Amino acid sequence: MNYAEYLQLERLLSLQRTLSDGPEHDETLFIVVHQVYELWFKQILHELDALQVCLEADDGPRALQLLARVLTILKVLVLQLDVLETMTPLAFASFRERLAAGSGLQSRQFREIEAALGLRAPGALERLEGDDRRRLEARTGRPGLWDAFLSCLAARKHPVPAAALGRDVRRPVEPDPAVQEVLLDVYRSDPASAQLCERLVDLDEGLQEWRYRHVKMVERTIGSRIGTGGSTGAAYLRETLFRPAFPDLWAIRERM
Repeated sequence: MNYAEYLQLERLLSLQRTLSDGPEHDETLFIVVHQVYELWFKQILHELDALQVCLEADDGPRALQLLARVLTILKVLVLQLDVLETMTPLAFASFRERLAAGSGLQSRQFREIEAALGLRAPGALERLEGDDRRRLEARTGRPGLWDAFLSCLAARKHPVPAAALGRDVRRPVEPDPAVQEVLLDVYRSDPASAQLCERLVDLDEGLQEWRYRHVKMVERTIGSRIGTGGSTGAAYLRETLFRPAFPDLWAIRERM
């Protein structure tokens, strides 16, 4: 088996199928960037699933290693927006109608990443069909990364409230004053667990940074116009900004 066969390059490089007449030059860039995003989303889910297993097994060193990898991937995702921003609004307009009802809101893998982090996007399931919808439903119906982290703290003899450990995982993670008291003690008395807390804050911040850059890229490309697929475009994306996945880790900052 050679390099091309192992990576299935013939199949991979045949997937960039433009639809515009000509075709328009920048349509290839648009397709490549978004396909690469989906590949990175797949890798992030792979790492988050492994990270959750590590936390549930109280394997701190491996968990930190996996968190570092996800954080590095998020930085790459932000940098990819620099490439996409080399496409002018006129260039995007030349093939935009070919997207029809297609929208990034329909990215099942990104919705799975949100669900794995405890975020629940309103109406996310309604935008998906078939196997994509079933997979997202399964993801939102089981414990996420925050639940695994709380279990890890409990295994380390921190008094995590039973209500937090047994919360309804189908709901978004909400601020919990009782959990915040535990976290404050973690920072004061358990450096190893505090390091995990800080890396989770990095993860949360990294996702928010990507969201912000994504909003600015959309504003730069289509302004305030309606997005593809009937979304409100930049207006919708702005609503997702500064919505933390782990609100308790942010709430304790002012009390340290």
